[in-house]
Amino acid sequence: MPRRLSSLRPICLLLFAAAVAACAGAPVQEMYDANQAVRAAQKAGAAQLAPDLYAEAQAHLKAARSNLHAQEYRVARDEAQIAREKAIEARRQAEAAAGKPRP
Repeated sequence: MPRRLSSLRPICLLLFAAAVAACAGAPVQEMYDANQAVRAAQKAGAAQLAPDLYAEAQAHLKAARSNLHAQEYRVARDEAQIAREKAIEARRQAEAAAGKPRP
C-alpha cells in the first residue's frame, strides 16, 4: 500500500504545480469580462440611472488595471471580478429604471 501512495506523489505534485501556475498568471479573461460588463452598463445608461454602482465598477476596474500593470495578478483578478459584479448590478438597475427588459 505505501508503494502505491509513493507512485501517486509525483502526479499530485504536478497537479498542484499546475494549479499554482494557473493562479499566478495574468487575469486576462477576468479583465476582459470586467471591461465588457462596464461597457454594457454604460450602454444601458448606468452612468445616469445607477451612478453610484457604475462609479464603483469603474473604480474597481481602474484598480484592476493598476494592479495588472504592477504584476499584482491576484489583486487584479479580485478587483476585476468585483468590477464585473458591480457593473452587472448597475446595468440591471439602469435597465429597471428605464423600463427595459433584461435579455
